[in-house]
Amino acid sequence: MDEGLNRRDRELLAMNRGKVYTISFLLLAAGTLFLFLAGIPGGKYLWHPANALKTPSPVEQILPTERSIPDLILLGAREEVKRKTRYDAAYQAISYPGGDVDPEQGACTDVIIRALRFAGYDLQQLIHEDMSENFALYPQLWGLSKPDPNIDHRRTQNQMLFFERFGKKLTPEVTGANLSQWRHGDFVYWRFPSGEQHTGVISDRTNGQGAPLVIHNSWIACEEDCLLRWEIIGHYRFPAQP
Repeated sequence: MDEGLNRRDRELLAMNRGKVYTISFLLLAAGTLFLFLAGIPGGKYLWHPANALKTPSPVEQILPTERSIPDLILLGAREEVKRKTRYDAAYQAISYPGGDVDPEQGACTDVIIRALRFAGYDLQQLIHEDMSENFALYPQLWGLSKPDPNIDHRRTQNQMLFFERFGKKLTPEVTGANLSQWRHGDFVYWRFPSGEQHTGVISDRTNGQGAPLVIHNSWIACEEDCLLRWEIIGHYRFPAQP
């Protein structure tokens, strides 16, 4: 009787060890494959946050004295990724002009604001000055009777209208025929299935099909392959360029 119980115990132990070895092997293989793919130079075929920051992008390889405005906009947005800026769209009273919320946090629109400021453009001041002269042209969605420089420039609807007026409106389509129209430093605006809007900055890195990655902040600032993840409702370039 005891011998029979011991034999069954040994068989169960052997089976359990076999399962553990199999699971361990699969985890090791998956981890090895992930590390291999994540290490592809430039992250062209697979985006990975550590690799994206470790390998210099095309724009990062340009001499600082030779960088263009779109280059600076892109690099300004990438600073948000480096800081790991946390998402927080709460209203805050800020200074004017040149005001900003806590640098460790911000909404998706703050990625645009900070990217432009890095390139020398104060979107807070630009939008406030235009709204002060043309308040009725801007969306009337918040029950305001006059501009509010604390929040107006942080709203996607206001940003889109401003870029339509003073920037260049571009195709929202992402196909092989028009990929060249999606340039780094451009701004993309999406609509979530919930109806809420979102925005990000087009990167100089691309995926395996040649579509650009996007720098955005929906929970923490990141650079990823998400251009086609949501419905595109706007594509702009500012300042307007050919």
